Amino acid sequence: MIKTGAKFRQRAVRPVATLLIAASAALALQGCAGVVLGTAVMTSLAATDRRTLGAQTEDKAIFLKAQPAARRAAGESSNVNVTSFNRQVLLTGEVRDEATKAAVEREVARVDGVLSIVNDIAVTMPSSLASRSNDTLITGKVKASFVDAKDIFANSIKVVTERGNVYLMGRVTEREGQRAAEVASRVGGVQKVVKVFDYITEAELQGLAQTPGNTQSGR
Repeated sequence: MIKTGAKFRQRAVRPVATLLIAASAALALQGCAGVVLGTAVMTSLAATDRRTLGAQTEDKAIFLKAQPAARRAAGESSNVNVTSFNRQVLLTGEVRDEATKAAVEREVARVDGVLSIVNDIAVTMPSSLASRSNDTLITGKVKASFVDAKDIFANSIKVVTERGNVYLMGRVTEREGQRAAEVASRVGGVQKVVKVFDYITEAELQGLAQTPGNTQSGR
């Protein structure tokens, strides 16, 4: 089942997978060489992100402020997660009642830089450790499927999984968004796909592809 939440698709490049592998290797290295390699890889990935560098920095700041605020509002018996992409915040997880769900959203809305919120927190018992581990596995499989698809630019999509529900975030065209949702929906274990995209036009995509230092491509 594919559900649209806000506003996405893209060409994948194998170099992204190579960069991710290199990043993992860098973390395992000792000394200055490992630090230099890791920094270079992360810089390359940042350059292929469709968000501006300012938006990427602000998303990190939003997460660092909103995640603890959300968990304080939810209380210890709940499980809430915050994801920010291009200043749009996705709330997922589980809380005990609708009042708590609304309280979490109010707290996150107070964080500087937040432009909009998609509140998909479920009112139910907190998910188990086994369920969360399975979600992590599904996220990895979805990302791998994007790379394997060859017509999706994997680094433009943020994948979040909660109780088997896959949320897709990113700056994409409607064509790209539909394609990504189709690929994700075929991954084993996925219950439904929720598109939380910030849509751009095909002309905007071409402009991004032609920006100096941007290695992505589109059609």
